[in-house]
Amino acid sequence: MKRKNKGRWGQAWLQVLRETAFSRWVLGALIVAAMLAILLVDALPAGVQIQVGEVAKQDIVAPMTAINSSATERLREEAARQVLLEAADDPEYYQINPAAVMRVEENVTGVLNLLRQGIAPEVQSQEQEQAQEREEAQTEQLEQLTISEIDRRLIRDWQIEIPQRNLEAVVSLSLVQFDQFAQITADLVLAAMEQRISQDGLRDARDAFEESVRRSDLRDDLQQTAVILGRQLIQPNLVLNTEKVNAARDQAVQSVQPVQIMQGEIIIRKGDVVRPEHISLMRDVGLLKTGRDYGALAGRTLLVLSLALLMAVYLYQNHKQVLDNIALLGLVGCIVVTVLLLGRLFSLLSWPQAVYLNPSALVGLLLTLLLDPQVASMATVITAALLGVISGFSWFVGVFALVGGLTAVLSVSKVSQRGDLMRAGFIVGGVNFLLMLALGLAGKDTNLIIHSYLGLISGLLASIVAIGVLPYLESAFKITSAIRLLELSNPNHPLLRKLMLEAPGTYHHSILVGNLAEAAAEAVGADGLLARVGAFYHDIGKLKRPYFFVENQVGKDNPHDKIAPSLSTLIVTSHVKDGLELAAEYKLPEVVTQFIAQHHGTDLVRFFYHRATEAAEDNSVEEKDFRYPGPKPQGKEVAIVSLADAVEAAVRSLSKPTPGKIEGLVRKIIKDRLNSGELDESDLTFQDMDRIANAFGKVIMGMFHTRVEYPEKITKEEIEGKKAKNGSSVQQ
Repeated sequence: MKRKNKGRWGQAWLQVLRETAFSRWVLGALIVAAMLAILLVDALPAGVQIQVGEVAKQDIVAPMTAINSSATERLREEAARQVLLEAADDPEYYQINPAAVMRVEENVTGVLNLLRQGIAPEVQSQEQEQAQEREEAQTEQLEQLTISEIDRRLIRDWQIEIPQRNLEAVVSLSLVQFDQFAQITADLVLAAMEQRISQDGLRDARDAFEESVRRSDLRDDLQQTAVILGRQLIQPNLVLNTEKVNAARDQAVQSVQPVQIMQGEIIIRKGDVVRPEHISLMRDVGLLKTGRDYGALAGRTLLVLSLALLMAVYLYQNHKQVLDNIALLGLVGCIVVTVLLLGRLFSLLSWPQAVYLNPSALVGLLLTLLLDPQVASMATVITAALLGVISGFSWFVGVFALVGGLTAVLSVSKVSQRGDLMRAGFIVGGVNFLLMLALGLAGKDTNLIIHSYLGLISGLLASIVAIGVLPYLESAFKITSAIRLLELSNPNHPLLRKLMLEAPGTYHHSILVGNLAEAAAEAVGADGLLARVGAFYHDIGKLKRPYFFVENQVGKDNPHDKIAPSLSTLIVTSHVKDGLELAAEYKLPEVVTQFIAQHHGTDLVRFFYHRATEAAEDNSVEEKDFRYPGPKPQGKEVAIVSLADAVEAAVRSLSKPTPGKIEGLVRKIIKDRLNSGELDESDLTFQDMDRIANAFGKVIMGMFHTRVEYPEKITKEEIEGKKAKNGSSVQQ
């Protein structure tokens, strides 16, 4: 009983594994896991355990390129110290200190007030009439001081020494005379203090003050006293401009290039004693992490899951066929993961600018060529965001990858040959170059400007890689790109060349059908290139027996006149099977072979069916024996080719085609195919069918354009022209 239950469970699991939905979930999980592994590799601990004073048991090597924080900090401190030393000797970093000027002004006022108290009262009474108004304004009369007291106070309070004879000359003045002396002295001292006076320039400032006193109106003895006062009162008034010094220091610190620990550099050699600087270096390269950085792990995991969910929702809403096809989903995941892995590898290089060499435009180039420009654009946005995280959360790298990828999408949305991929590489490279130049100028990043040429190299590298891997991706994921279709449309393709030589009527018919199908497909928004290429190969099965088909029977008897209708039907319908065999032999892609298998659908071979019915004496002829094996056209392009095939053959039978006849015949054929159910699985709408009929009409009218009608009787001489007497040929 247990064995039976185990067998049932096993069968159930096998059934689940066979389900496409489960396979998609597994593939999606693998893609997300790969992206997480690439993003989380630098968030995991290295696990090296070592302490100061221990002896290293093995060489410890830096696992990544990092900044030597201690050495860089020492260089920055030295740069800041050097700026301070230079600023101390540079007058440009000094400014006048208002506090010093105010202090000198207070000292001048105090000294002059002290000297004024030494003026004798009798001197004041003699001048009373002249200074009556001034004395009335005074609120109190200060006590007169002796010369010795003034001298003592000058030394005590202001450390100023004035010779006794000068003091006597001052106190002998009247109030008016003293006020004049005081005013001139104070003005000259304050004028000197308004100039920039450094410690080294103090002597020059005092000499200049003395010169200004000599030019004043004071008498000689008072000039000498003013000079003595000024030389002792004038002091240096400059102070460092802290804002300017700090700005210069910050600039010097920022200009210091970080000291790097290169990947692979030996930090501690085996047998060396571990010192504190070794511990600092190990911490810089992440070798001393004692545990996982759970915050970084959680943040990056959420980021990857969010972006993957965003991509899945976008595909579900706009391109569900990608989610339903495990090969297409695998292609998207493979390309995105590969570019992220390249980004990680470039970020590990010792050269910081190496991240700009990553051919991130590969996502846009390959997915546009192999899938769809919209899918490529969405994948480019997601890849750019993750590359920015991989490169140390560099928004420069993210913008670089985003703009380059979107440029790649626009560059290859319409390609006509494989060389267009190289042209797209130059376009992407040029845009990358200009972008790096612009970002460098905007961010004042000299390194980005100098290495902007890396953007051009990145674009060219992306196109070279795309050209190289495109055939392998087409083969691995069973996808036919526009470039592959263009190669198949080349008349020099072995199969088309064989068709042209051995069945020229069928070849000509296929070319005309291709023209009709391409015009109609573009009219309804289908893939015109695919329709044209499918039309070129839809009848290659006729190569097995070309003369059994009327377009190849020029000047020959119809072999069907000598065989039974049933055998003729078997021969005619077998060109589908023969075509599939040739397609397999020449390795035609599935998107092309579907035209061979479906272009007749399950249509009836009416001509031979009617012949068989007329020849049969009873109702023994069954219609199913005279039908193509099918299947019916499954897509718009195949349905359009099937209609173009029928229309081209029918129009060729018109004796005198006119626009009215052609339009009527075209619409009748489309209506018959619709009524017979041959278009039921093609996704064509009634509006599409009307546009197809109009497109067919325009192309066919071009095929049957009118020509000049020449006379029935025209001689060779008239065609070639008669020779004139002068030897020239004259056209008639």
